[in-house]
Amino acid sequence: MKTLKDVKIGESTTVLKLNGQGAVRRRIMDMGITKGVNIKVCKVAPLGDPIEITVRGYQLSLRKDDAEMIEVK
Repeated sequence: MKTLKDVKIGESTTVLKLNGQGAVRRRIMDMGITKGVNIKVCKVAPLGDPIEITVRGYQLSLRKDDAEMIEVK
């Protein structure tokens, strides 16, 4: 299982599944990260947290813990 955390800088991928439950999952979906959407990893902070991605045409920063909940191709 490959997660968004494992994607390298500059690579694009597609969301397969959102893990997690309740408010955390709802928050991720509210940010536009849903099944089938394309995501590009733009930057990763020096210590690996947070991760900056482009999703649906805008920039978004995600914590490493949240990125682990997103399964990708």
